[in-house]
Amino acid sequence: MSHANGYRGKPPRFAPIRIFNFPVEFSRNSRLLRSMAPTLDTVFAALADPTRRQILTMLLEDDMAVTDVADPFEMSLAAISKHLMVLAEAGLISQEKRGRVKWCKLEPDALKDASVWMQAFGQFEAINLDAFEAFLEKEKLSAPQE
Repeated sequence: MSHANGYRGKPPRFAPIRIFNFPVEFSRNSRLLRSMAPTLDTVFAALADPTRRQILTMLLEDDMAVTDVADPFEMSLAAISKHLMVLAEAGLISQEKRGRVKWCKLEPDALKDASVWMQAFGQFEAINLDAFEAFLEKEKLSAPQE
């Protein structure tokens, strides 16, 4: 069986990953990346929802009571509580009860693993697709016709 990365059968343990036809070798960090996988899945799943991202943005300002978090949204307190539970399970926020009020606090180091993972892709310069397309068009026009 041939895989997209060109290997037949079972790929080698530290096979390079191809991104935009650039082989990227993660073997030096593979143990770290594998150990982060379940946490990263949970964090990225939590960040996938725009309501949860907005809640995190609100918590950048200061700790907030659950009822204050719910105010700007047109959904029930139960729905907001479910969003907060997802954020808490991902470690992005913590919750504590102060008297009768439940408070939410942003966890500052919560995105550290996700940031480390995303920085692995920072080795590539951003591609200016318009300039690349213009270059290809110029090359096509200057190529000898058969």
